[in-house]
Amino acid sequence: MIRVYRGEIVESSHHVHVAVVDAKGNLVWRSGDAERPTFIRSSMKPFQAVPLVETGAAAHFDYQMHELAISCASHNGEDFHRRTVQGILDKIGLGVEDLQCGMHPPRKPGDYEALLRSGGSLSPLFSNCSGKHAGMLATAVYMKEDIQTYREIGHPVQQRILKAISELLDTDADQIGLAVDGCGVPVHCLPLHQAAFGYAQLAAGHSERHPHHDEALRMIRDAMMARPEMVAGTDRFDTDIMRLFPGKVVAKAGAEGVQCLGLVEAGLGIAIKCEDGNPRALSAVTLTVLEEIGFADPAPDDETYRKYRHPKITNMRGDAVGRIDVELDLRSK
Repeated sequence: MIRVYRGEIVESSHHVHVAVVDAKGNLVWRSGDAERPTFIRSSMKPFQAVPLVETGAAAHFDYQMHELAISCASHNGEDFHRRTVQGILDKIGLGVEDLQCGMHPPRKPGDYEALLRSGGSLSPLFSNCSGKHAGMLATAVYMKEDIQTYREIGHPVQQRILKAISELLDTDADQIGLAVDGCGVPVHCLPLHQAAFGYAQLAAGHSERHPHHDEALRMIRDAMMARPEMVAGTDRFDTDIMRLFPGKVVAKAGAEGVQCLGLVEAGLGIAIKCEDGNPRALSAVTLTVLEEIGFADPAPDDETYRKYRHPKITNMRGDAVGRIDVELDLRSK
């Protein structure tokens, strides 16, 4: 149970589900319903990038680490994010108008204010999913496939993604629930512990059941950890936790209260779902899990860690008026 205090009174609460799985697929720790059917949302992006590598598209277009990392991103739409996506589009001979991810204001209010003051306008480059869509387009261009329908589930781009997810998350394709994500591409629903299994393999850079994916897993993992600012951005948990534990953690959040991460040395995958979809306690829950399984120090001398581990409830003046407390019943399986 996660309790949200205003002053010393509980104002709200959240319930979370946690699954911790090893690289062989064994559920080793759990809290709540580890089998909960869950739309993995943007936490699926590293696996959606697997065909970008395996078709040869990434090599053909000379993808660098920052470009592969942004293919897995839910980024802030900061200037360096937009430049990177534009660079990918330039490489593959397409324009911003070919991105079918839609658009939204940049995450940081100051960036949006600067855009408005400059007389600029929003474009799909600002979409947090623009790097993923650019990667899908790169694959379609390289494979000489239709770029107008790349979002559709029947398109070869999406079928390759579905096959990779089915293999790496060990779920028959016809058992994976499909709907439409916020950016317009297919989104995948499957038991929470299967997402954790995927992240265990991503962290290990190895799939015992499907070793032909090993190279792609290693490349994607290493790119995300080497360029964490591309995966999310300034003042974002995914970026900061990979910086807090360099070379040891690969992390990716998803909408509606989803957080996934992999522990490289232990070969463990962790998947978390907040039942009500509210993400405000996810960083605290994630770090609590890492503490309880013995990965993280529960009392580190690090301001960034404390900020995410003990998030404050603030008012419009910025004053701290409450806190979030996490109590997990994390049980070994």
